[in-house]
Amino acid sequence: MTDAADGEIRVRSSVGRWVVLTTVLGSSMALLDSTVINVALPRIGEDLDTDLAALQWTVNAYMLTLAGLILLGGALGDRYGRRRVFVVGVVWFAVASLLCGIAPTAEVLVGARALQGVGGALLTPGSLAIIQAGFHPDDRARAVGLWSGLGGVGAAVGPFLGGWLVDGPGWRWVFLLNLPLAAVCVPVALRHVPESRDPDAHGRFDVLGAALAALALALVTYALIEVAEQGASVMVIGATAGGVVLGTAFVRVERRRADPMVPPSVFASRQFTAVNLVTFCVYAALGGFFFLSAIQLQVVAGYSALGAGTALLPTTVLMLLFSASAGDLGRRLGPRIPLTVGPLLAAGGMLLMLRVGPGASYPVDVLPAVLVLGLGMVTLVAPLTASVLAAVDTGRAGLASGINNAAARAAGLLAVAALPLLAGMGPEAYRDAGEFASTFRRAMPMCAGLLVAGSVIAWWALRRAPEPGREPRPQCAINCGVTAPPLEPEPGPRHT
Repeated sequence: MTDAADGEIRVRSSVGRWVVLTTVLGSSMALLDSTVINVALPRIGEDLDTDLAALQWTVNAYMLTLAGLILLGGALGDRYGRRRVFVVGVVWFAVASLLCGIAPTAEVLVGARALQGVGGALLTPGSLAIIQAGFHPDDRARAVGLWSGLGGVGAAVGPFLGGWLVDGPGWRWVFLLNLPLAAVCVPVALRHVPESRDPDAHGRFDVLGAALAALALALVTYALIEVAEQGASVMVIGATAGGVVLGTAFVRVERRRADPMVPPSVFASRQFTAVNLVTFCVYAALGGFFFLSAIQLQVVAGYSALGAGTALLPTTVLMLLFSASAGDLGRRLGPRIPLTVGPLLAAGGMLLMLRVGPGASYPVDVLPAVLVLGLGMVTLVAPLTASVLAAVDTGRAGLASGINNAAARAAGLLAVAALPLLAGMGPEAYRDAGEFASTFRRAMPMCAGLLVAGSVIAWWALRRAPEPGREPRPQCAINCGVTAPPLEPEPGPRHT
């Protein structure tokens, strides 16, 4: 069997085809859940008779564990074998999906979603890392292109399939669908995908740093979600204080460790720091937008789950069609203009969503908004990827990509927790069309404001085009329709 560590696999070989198929299947599990979970939220709330806070936790429990552990998951794959950790992640994700599908209560569903996030943290970094480590350099770009393109098909099919499942057999099948995918993926991976490791991976794993980051995010998220119902209770104040203390402890630990999960030195680059701030603003806005819009379309505009899922599909289609061209344009112009203009276009699309109310017409009210939003995402996503990787040495590309990925997921997590609070949504708002519509009108300008803030940061802080010879390796630019960026940690030397 070909050794993936040698980087000699060819796309046209049988091994190459199996590797692409396996990684696409694994990635599709996480992608399908992310593209349909927001569409399923109103039905989940009705079926489990729960409030808005539980729906927020249904989204955020997954994002919390994924954001907190994704860098550690990548490091585990480098050390113990990317295929091994990938397979463990797929199995873990499938078992957690089964628990989600049979959850009798909202509390069980939230716990199972957190377990899904752990599986995603093991699975997500490995899919692209297997390709980058195994394929011959001459075929690597093509392999990643196939992975991205086939994943894009999954992203396009997801809203149709998810909406049909929610309207037909029920929301539980959104999770149970992962079981047959895993049943195919695992044996194919074990039989056909060569193992690979990073021979330079060394040092202790930064388990303490990962735990502190995840716990700090969990406490802050709890405070933001529960303050709407509990007010300034002892629990809310304690969670806020605990989150601040643990966040401070995380920074101190990372500064003192010999092999930190997030080396502070990487932020010495002004461009890297600025691009991560832009990322945070952009994906906080997108996370809040997709969470609230899917409910708005169903509860207020009267769309079915299938209709709501497909209504936002043009953003994904535009990304598939024009991301490569946008990447070329970004390389010619440098990151400043695309990362300034793109967020402003996306902000305009979100403000156009204010037209969506009871009986909204799709071609008149919804489509213009999602098209403008999609154009903004096309403009900014590829240059964002390139800027992150161009801001650091090539040997730290995987680390930089992973940090940016985690920042984007954390941004979406905090936005889903904070926006309903800031917009004044009550615990039962999603059951009342009038109440939800009024709070939605307050939330969209907030999302647009985050995008404008990202645009201002990009204009002020980004001055130069990426340096010649620092072309980034190809990245996936398709997973843009929900709360996660098109970045996956790449293989290579990393701090663990």
